[in-house]
Amino acid sequence: MGSGNNNFLQVVLKNFDVLALPLVALVYPLYASIRAIETKSRTDDQQWLTYWVLYSLITLFELTFAKLIEWFPIWPYAKLILTCWLVLPHFNGAAYVYKHFVRPFYMNPQIQIQTSQMWYIPRKKNIFNKPDDILTAAEKYIEEHGTEEFERIITKADRESRARRSSNYMIFDDDYRY
Repeated sequence: MGSGNNNFLQVVLKNFDVLALPLVALVYPLYASIRAIETKSRTDDQQWLTYWVLYSLITLFELTFAKLIEWFPIWPYAKLILTCWLVLPHFNGAAYVYKHFVRPFYMNPQIQIQTSQMWYIPRKKNIFNKPDDILTAAEKYIEEHGTEEFERIITKADRESRARRSSNYMIFDDDYRY
């Protein structure tokens, strides 16, 4: 009888990540999220919304780099440790990552512009072999309407963008402390 218990314990320990990860990454956050919905506190809503955003990013990372991750046998354990850090209220890791990495990227239009320029690929070339991109469109607009009109619409678009950002409801106020 002792040998059977010993074998069971070995199987559990060898597969600890497979057993623990769904509990830590899904079951507990699901329960805590439902509890957060039922309270009037914004703090727990922020924690769990943030967690689900980060969980989605981790999942996208895993889906994108699945073949590469297979080469790292430590990945499931690293993911378990990372998920515990994100989930457990003692560490408040989800709020930390969001506040220090995700939110600054989301709130900084300069970073967003640089990123979109980095990944921009012109769609097609027209019959004159000129790329059909934003620069060509801007040049054409300036030729047809003049530089003053072009500057006016850029200023208007910038003003509207800032108004949208400032009136947007953001969960993480700049003065909010974790």
